[in-house]
Amino acid sequence: MFPRKLTRSMAIGATVIAVGGGAYGIVSATASTGSGAVSTATSPSAAVGQPGRGGGSNARSGPAAGGSSGTVDSVSKSSFTISTSAGQKVSVNKVSSTTYRKGTSSRSASAITKGESVLVLGITNGTTITASQVIVQPADSGGPATSSGVVPFQRGAQSTSKQVGQIPANYSQGSGTIVGGTAANKATTPALAAYPGGIVDRVVKLSNGEYEVHNIGLNWPHHVFVNQDFKVVGAD
Repeated sequence: MFPRKLTRSMAIGATVIAVGGGAYGIVSATASTGSGAVSTATSPSAAVGQPGRGGGSNARSGPAAGGSSGTVDSVSKSSFTISTSAGQKVSVNKVSSTTYRKGTSSRSASAITKGESVLVLGITNGTTITASQVIVQPADSGGPATSSGVVPFQRGAQSTSKQVGQIPANYSQGSGTIVGGTAANKATTPALAAYPGGIVDRVVKLSNGEYEVHNIGLNWPHHVFVNQDFKVVGAD
């Protein structure tokens, strides 16, 4: 038989363990709820942050169709890098299914050389694009277009807030459905031509049939609106 004092100490210890176990259970439940909240926050309808902006719209749970344009800095067997007109550095991964064009003519991967101006379309993940199409801009095109309205991203600088053109009625950040394939490419191309310098990381089809092309890497514009005929109609 244990001494009375030792028995009492063991009982207190058991109580502490039980309480500790209960507390752990509460923490676990909270953590589970927190995990669920994080999962919800990365769903297609939630908001996420982006450079130069407190929050974004049309968030996604993974990479999406988009693209960028700029001048080739360096080339390797499996990838190349470009610099956009706004100073963004973009890594482009080449895969077996990547197609290459110069204007409307097909080219091989060897057409991608340092100094070439290119439009890259593919799956964007941050500042990396896995290319589905690389289009070399003809020499007489003057390279990627520039727009005086584009505001390059500067760390710590306040995001520019303005609207130009036509913004779809009842548009709200986070609305719409993310699209890929031909529709995404056809919306990305005019958006980058009108407002070059950033990286398109998703294209969203709105309820009225128009598209919102979402830019990162710029302080303005963050959203470029393209109509059903794939013409740029507005930006904010």
